Amino acid sequence: MKLTQELHDLGQSLWLDNITRTLLSDGTLRRYITDYSVTGLTSNPTIFDKAIKEGGFYDATIRQRKAEAESAEAVFFELALADLVDAADLFRSVYDSSGGVDGWVSLEVSPLLANDTAASIDAALELHRRAQRPNLFVKIPGTPAGVPAIEESIFRGVPINVTLLFSPEQYRAAAEAYVRGITRRITAGLAPDVASVASLFVSRWDVAVQDRVSPQLRNRLGIAIARRTYKAYRELLASPGWKQLEAAGARPQRLLWASTGTKDPDAPDTLYVEALAAPDTINTMPDKTLLAFADHGELNGVMPVDGGDAEETLGKFARLGIDDATLAAELQREGTESFVKSWRDLMDRIASKIELPGEADRTPAEHA
Repeated sequence: MKLTQELHDLGQSLWLDNITRTLLSDGTLRRYITDYSVTGLTSNPTIFDKAIKEGGFYDATIRQRKAEAESAEAVFFELALADLVDAADLFRSVYDSSGGVDGWVSLEVSPLLANDTAASIDAALELHRRAQRPNLFVKIPGTPAGVPAIEESIFRGVPINVTLLFSPEQYRAAAEAYVRGITRRITAGLAPDVASVASLFVSRWDVAVQDRVSPQLRNRLGIAIARRTYKAYRELLASPGWKQLEAAGARPQRLLWASTGTKDPDAPDTLYVEALAAPDTINTMPDKTLLAFADHGELNGVMPVDGGDAEETLGKFARLGIDDATLAAELQREGTESFVKSWRDLMDRIASKIELPGEADRTPAEHA
């Protein structure tokens, strides 16, 4: 049995953190599904920017839109929805056979809305309406402004992938927003089975501190944070409050490990996949990491539900002056800024192909 199948049988979903037209058209994604037990995928502005920049597959479609294009953003969402609808259809049998637990794809609202609650709610509802697929998540960041947008979107029946979470505290805020949205649906007499995942970013922790710690502590902070978060996740699922919602028909908001490609060239390329093996979670990984794990990865048990040595490890970082709460806020802010940069680059790239004003040339009012 392949390692990827073993990981899947352990109870963890393997999703691909990538989407391109080539993956869809040349059969690669279908092969990942059949050969490597891939059961979903995620996308973000950086992934789409890379796909459009490095390949000419989108150029003809972009230029066809030249005459009627209103904005580069409108063109982008048309392109992205076309890809993700095709991917959602490819995963539809997984979605159906798993009762809606698996087989999902994800599309993010504009990163420019990260601090705009009302606009995020409207954008999520519109993308959900346009996709017309039950297995498409809309991604909203778990920023302070994103949290109420998550609650309201869940209440309105929009499946949400909460992105850019970096700590147990940020995870809990997202989970509580999900619970509030579901509770409001039950009170209103609406079906409570609106799906959601909460995405914790892992490897960025280790990149942030790599020059501040000894070799013995390198690449250990992200895993410790993940273990602490997994404990919080398990505690929530075991709580009486959640059990009541589950009895009413609610489904758990699953914990998703994001940013799981190894960034340190001196570390094993399967580091985070092996360390994050945990039932009832999702690991979304780039192609390179997926293939590396299938080729030479190892499974050495599962993540402890009590957090294992997380607190001991985090104590070592604290004694070096690394405040994980402060760093989590910084990482979320930097992650938001990184996606905004990728978004602006992407909009400029599309605009240049259809001869529209670039992102840098637009006034703030045009972003509203």
